[in-house]
Amino acid sequence: MNVEPPEGPGTPVGRRVLLGTLGLGALGVVSAPALQRTLEGFLGAAADQDPTGLTGLLPNGGGFRYYSVTTSVPRPRAADYRLTVGGLVERPTSYTLADLRALPQTRLVKDVQCVTGWRVPGTPFEGVRLSRLLDAAGVRPSAGAVRFTCFDGAYSESLTLDQARRSDVLVALRMRDEDLGHAHGGPVRLYVAPMYFYKSAKWLSGITVTEKVRPGYWEERGYDVDGWVGRSNGRDDAPTN
Repeated sequence: MNVEPPEGPGTPVGRRVLLGTLGLGALGVVSAPALQRTLEGFLGAAADQDPTGLTGLLPNGGGFRYYSVTTSVPRPRAADYRLTVGGLVERPTSYTLADLRALPQTRLVKDVQCVTGWRVPGTPFEGVRLSRLLDAAGVRPSAGAVRFTCFDGAYSESLTLDQARRSDVLVALRMRDEDLGHAHGGPVRLYVAPMYFYKSAKWLSGITVTEKVRPGYWEERGYDVDGWVGRSNGRDDAPTN
């Protein structure tokens, strides 16, 4: 995995509004895996340095769009990565990447649905069930929610404790049978299979058990806190579960 020295968190920027593709539709039908990975890597790197959001409109062979709410995102070395679990727990914990990889892994294959409309069918994710990390930490009786923070310094998300304990909610380490790359939120991201993709926070760094749900980055800007696909945000998309 290519790594770079850590940077400081970038400056938050506004929402990328998808107005349609930018006349580069041919890029969206790249099928050769090597070409697809090259294109995704190029667009991911470009989006990471693009405060305008225009690169988020570009199609690519994998069907994903690249979003960040800051002008840059640090790239921690694999050896330096830590995921903390704290808040209303009996045993606060810090996991290295190796620690997470050593735990039992769950593989899910579901559609990915963005609230802006695009959908990527049959996308494999692998990782540790969030419920396993919560059980290991020992959730206190007063807890009712889980908050997630990210090493971009700006993004956050929350789930109720019942939602967080679902079997289809992962602390994901792999996507499409490869280790999570930086553009897709690696080395570790949240994956909430039955909810719109904004709930699956990228660049995950902290899990904090709390009493109540605290609205995340996009919920503070109008998105639904309970982001069920097809049952929220005024949309009627087919469910992903």
